Amino acid sequence: MVLIAALALVQAVAAAPEGAADPMAALIAETAPAAAPINCAGTHRQGAMIVCRTRPGAEVTLGDISVEADDEGWVVLGHDRDAEAQTMLAVALPDGRYEETVSVQQREYDIQRIEGVPQEYVTPPEEVLERIRAEGRVKRNAYTSRWTGDGFASAFIMPVEGRLTGVYGSQRYYNGEPRRPHYGIDIAAPGGTRVIAPAAGVVTLADPDMYYEGGLVFIDHGQGLTSAFLHLGAVNVEVGQEVAQGEVIGEVGSGGRSTGAHLDWRIKWHNRYIDPAEALAVDPSGLR
Repeated sequence: MVLIAALALVQAVAAAPEGAADPMAALIAETAPAAAPINCAGTHRQGAMIVCRTRPGAEVTLGDISVEADDEGWVVLGHDRDAEAQTMLAVALPDGRYEETVSVQQREYDIQRIEGVPQEYVTPPEEVLERIRAEGRVKRNAYTSRWTGDGFASAFIMPVEGRLTGVYGSQRYYNGEPRRPHYGIDIAAPGGTRVIAPAAGVVTLADPDMYYEGGLVFIDHGQGLTSAFLHLGAVNVEVGQEVAQGEVIGEVGSGGRSTGAHLDWRIKWHNRYIDPAEALAVDPSGLR
């Protein structure tokens, strides 16, 4: 194949009239692969958020989840905590389909043991189970929101400043009993410290007293990317309210399953939990 290409190039150079365009450049242009119709910011790794731009209206698929680019071509994607080492990125356009196999960096997660949690939050008594189920339905419904804005397209900021006491992905043990992995980051701060929106969006849940979470707020940043803010001592927003990046949404508290004042910040994209620390690392400004 290399020999055939070289022979073709020699023939093209010999046949080209004096002053004609560079035949080597023409041959390279003819055989070069088409450029990917999508540009992304972020790293493909477990728990990562990826922000991309493509053609407006294009359907972009990462693994088994598809989203449609907005009127400016913005798209947000994400990898789950336990994403496989390889997955498919595809862009469907009116004039064709682009596909690429992407490698997903694998991570190792910590084990975190938390003692002193009131036992009713580790093994809830029978009389609160119906409340827990009802609150679960409310949360699942709020996660179905699909705001048409693109708050995700601006670099995220910290919702509160403080000491990091819990990280994403760690296997949790409460009072020695294993529970689900932790899907957020815990930020310790004094009770009453203001919590701000890390990116623009619309409030889809605002409840001052959930069983596990205490004060809880959800913000949909667009295309199914939702931030959750747990253990709030005060909730300053209401469902349906659009918030700007940096706007106060509540205050740090210690309600629900908590052993002290802190904010538990989580992010979910469709059915995948995203690491907030990864979201903070994405800078989409180069895509503008």
